[in-house]
This record gives sequence, structure tokens and C-alpha cells, in this order.
Amino acid sequence: MRRKFVYAAWLALQLLLIISFSCRDTLHALAEGPTILPDSFKNVAHKAETVLSTSLGQELPASNPAHQALATYLHVAGIEAGYNYFAPNVPSGYKLVFELHYRDGRVEYELPSITTATAGLRIAGLLDNIGRTRSDPVREILVKTLAQSVWREHPDVEGVRAILASVTLPSVREYEHGNRESYEFLYAYDFSATNEPAKPHDR
Repeated sequence: MRRKFVYAAWLALQLLLIISFSCRDTLHALAEGPTILPDSFKNVAHKAETVLSTSLGQELPASNPAHQALATYLHVAGIEAGYNYFAPNVPSGYKLVFELHYRDGRVEYELPSITTATAGLRIAGLLDNIGRTRSDPVREILVKTLAQSVWREHPDVEGVRAILASVTLPSVREYEHGNRESYEFLYAYDFSATNEPAKPHDR
């Protein structure tokens, strides 16, 4: 009898987590917009997503034992991802620009190097992960890795500033009126000639 109770409790927990994370992903899609729902619903969806994420322990520090235990179980069970069954809209993306500073005072700008269409998709996916991560150390390491590839192509550069911005796409109506994509500054990381990152600048 006790074994059946344990199995039933585990099944209830499993289903609760699946439903919770699928609702969280749905609310995230609604908050990002655009959808057929009114724009006023975005704020409601965003607040509901925040409350749900907090109740699921997603806002706890990465070093928290409860957060680590739950994250481990979610990854092993495959619950945390995979519930975006369809794309109701084209999501906002991220753009990374490198500001190259030379010893003679010149400043040039360069985007991450892309040689093939496949590489472009991978870079886009990587930038999404960089922009959405909540861990500053992880974000810094990923940006530093991309900056190092640029540095190898420009060995005479004295310093590099990596600037990450979010890209907001216009709605169909806005596009018809001549509006195009806009950018919002998120983070900037400075790298010196010793290739050591300085303190990041947040928005």
C-alpha cells in the first residue's frame, strides 16, 4: 500500500511539474508577443510567468541546494524544455557587436564571423542563449569565447568591447508605416590586451 502511495505521489509531482513548465513557456510566448490577444495582456502574462518561475524555484541562486536538486531532476526527466510546440510569433533576438580599439586610436566595428548558413543559425542560437541566461559569469564566458575568435583575426587590436543588445521587430502595421527593427542595449564587456575581461556594464 505504501509503495502505491509513493508511486501516486511521484506521478502527481511529475504531472504538476510538466503542467507548470508548459504553462510557464506559454505565458512567456504570450508576454513576448505579438499574438492575437490585446497588448494589455502582455503585462499580465509577464507577471504570471514571473510568479510561476518563482514558485518553481527558478529565481533561486544557482548555488542553492534546492535549486540544484530541482534543476538536476528537471534535466534528467526532460521536463524543463520542449513545450514550445509552435511559434505564435517571431521572437525578439539578440545582436552582438565588437568594438575594436587599435593602438593608433582607430575604432572599428565587427559582427561575429559567419562563413556558412549553418554557422549563422548556430550563432543565432548561441546569442539567444547568451541574451536569456541569468547567470552573469556564464554570459561573460560565452561572450569572451566569441571575442577571442575576433581577436585571433585582428592580433594588432589593443582592446575589444563586446556590446550585446536585444532586437525588437516591428509589427506588420508598424512595418507598413516604415518602422524597422530597433535595438536596446543590454550588456557591454571590455577586454584588454591581456585578454582579461573588465567589469561588465549593465543597462
